[in-house]
This record gives sequence, structure tokens and C-alpha cells, in this order.
Amino acid sequence: MSISRHFVLAAGGTGGHMIPAYAVAKELTARGHHVALVTDARGAKIPGIFADMQVHVLPAGRLQGGPVGWLRGGKAILAGRAMAMRLYETFQPTAVVGFGGYPALPALLGAISMKIPTALHEQNAVLGRVNRLLAGKVDAIATAYPIVGKLADKHAGKVHLIGNPVRAEVMALRDEEFPPLTDESVFRLLVTGGSQGATVLSSVVPDGLALLPVALRRRLQVTQQCRPDDIEKVRATYADLEIPADLSTYIEDMAEKLNWAHLVIARAGASTIAELTTAGRPAILIPLPSAMDDHQTANVREMVEAGGARSIPQARFTPVELAKQLQKMAMEPGALANAAKRARACGRPYAARDMADLLESIGQAPIMNDPLRTTPPAPSTLTLQGVPA
Repeated sequence: MSISRHFVLAAGGTGGHMIPAYAVAKELTARGHHVALVTDARGAKIPGIFADMQVHVLPAGRLQGGPVGWLRGGKAILAGRAMAMRLYETFQPTAVVGFGGYPALPALLGAISMKIPTALHEQNAVLGRVNRLLAGKVDAIATAYPIVGKLADKHAGKVHLIGNPVRAEVMALRDEEFPPLTDESVFRLLVTGGSQGATVLSSVVPDGLALLPVALRRRLQVTQQCRPDDIEKVRATYADLEIPADLSTYIEDMAEKLNWAHLVIARAGASTIAELTTAGRPAILIPLPSAMDDHQTANVREMVEAGGARSIPQARFTPVELAKQLQKMAMEPGALANAAKRARACGRPYAARDMADLLESIGQAPIMNDPLRTTPPAPSTLTLQGVPA
């Protein structure tokens, strides 16, 4: 018989941290557990996720800005830690897991102080700053890539290759066929800059599409996410080009749009790549050059080497370069369908399940990830702090 437990998930306020946390939260609740989210004000406002779960907003100071900034950030972290500990006294979590971002820091520090089992999940191919600070103190580290930069060798014994959890509706695309594409059919293009948007995509993509041969351009249909400041200009450009375009500032039905698309042009955030490789969609990826430790460039490496994507550094991401790459992918027979298969081969679609397994057995025997298993595991006979699993 399974036993309901309490888990706290702590995540920073961007989609890259929040979406994997949400996917794991849904898996845990489906198993009968109770889940609470700790985040910041930004995370609490992201639409479409955590609406049906406990959400606690804690102060999340940043250790930056010189001595004055460090002092201010330190005070906020200590205040958040105290609030987290009060939450744990009443919620009594079995484990606390951090998904990165500064809001995870006080939550995990509170759990460590109270000797509650802890874990980290790193979405990127380079260990983030907060996860670096805590890697030596937690009980388990889950990674999304086989090789993770800035992860010390001394922590290898508690590292589990999990992948990036995706939402169930994206997972369902795993069983869908790549949409048919012929020389005469509509060519569907999805453009997204992640939860924060990307002005460079609004600047370059419409002008790049304008350079395509007329026969290809007339087949285009575009769905694009734009920043609020960019959307009307982009709309006018597509109207002048007579390219049908559905524009919005945030794409809530991402799974539906992925299922619809033949090709995706996007930033190289970890959640974006996880969704592309789960669904099996080819992409042109533009890593964010200001990302800490250039982690988006590291994120694309596996997918590019497999042949599922092309990566263009932002400094070389021009309308001419985009048009050239698009023509290569769109006009070679079978190229996009082949790239879709290669992208899918990089996917780790059971990441949410495996992360839930890890949390249920934290501090016990290591999880054995079976990529062929498609059903939930049988109830475990392991124990956690004396409580049967």
C-alpha cells in the first residue's frame, strides 16, 4: 500500500525552472502525495501552472552588487530561510527539492538546517550558481545531460541522470507522427523566445523569411511569441509580406503548437530543448549570449551533434543566415522528418517519473532508470526515515 507524503518544490521565477517543477509536482500528486511550491513573486504569476497547488512566496535575495548588495541579499535569504522553516514545521515535508534560481536557496537552506532530505535538479548543461552553492550539502543531484559543466567530480556518487521533466501534454506528443510535409503543403513555423521572449527573434525572423524564394514564402504559416513592445511591428511586417501569422506575448498551449509545427526557431533554454526532444521537432536554436556561463550554448550541443537541430550564435544570426539555413532544411526532401527523428532520439521523456522515483527513495538505493519502462513503478519496499514507501 502506498503512503501519501508531503514534498516541497522550490523554483526560481522563470519558466525554465518552473515548468520542470510543475511536471514533477503533477507526477507526485498523481501518486497521491501532497505538494507545495516555494517561489518568488515572478514565479507565482506565471500563467497556466500551479493554479491547483499550494504556492508560498518567499524573499529571494541575490548575492550581487558589491558589499551593500551582498548585505541586502543576505538579509533576504535569511528571512526566506526562516519563513521556509516555519512552513516545514506545519507541512512536515518528506523531502525538499530545488529546481534552481535564487528562490530555491532559502528553501533548501531551511531544509538542510532541519535535516530534511534534500535534492537538486539542474536543467542546464552547466550547473547553476545556486545549485553550485548547495551541491555539497544535498542528498541527491539530478541532471538533464550526461555531461554537466561546473559539477565537481567529488559529487559523482549522488548524481542521477534524469532529464528535464516536461508537462503531460508535451509527453503525449511522443506518440504523434511528424506532420506530413510535401513540396506543395503549408510549411508551419513556430518561433518562441521562452517565457521571457526574445527581441532578436522579432527583429531577424520576419526579415529572414522575406528573403526566402517566393514559392517557399507563400507556403509559410507562422506562430510567433513576441515581447509586448515588439508585437505590433512584427504583425505589420508579416502583413506586408502576406505571411499568415498568429502572434502572442505568451504561448500557453505550447504542446498544441509543437504538434502543429514542422520547424521551431527558438532560444536554447533547457525546457525548450526538453520539449523539442520529447515531441521530436527539428529546430534552429539561437543561444542567449548573456546566459550565465554560456549555458545555452552547452544545452544545444547534444541535439546539434545528433542532427536534430542547427545552432546559430546570436552574433551571426542575421536575416541572410536564417534564410540560408531555412532553405537547406525546408527544400531538401525528407530533411525535416529526418531531423525530427534525430531530435526525438535525444529525448528523456520519463524525467518527471524518474525524478518522482528519486524523491520517493531519497537517501536510499540509487534509482535505476529504465528508458523502456512506460508504466509507473510498483510501490517500493524501501524505507525513508523509518516510514514505509
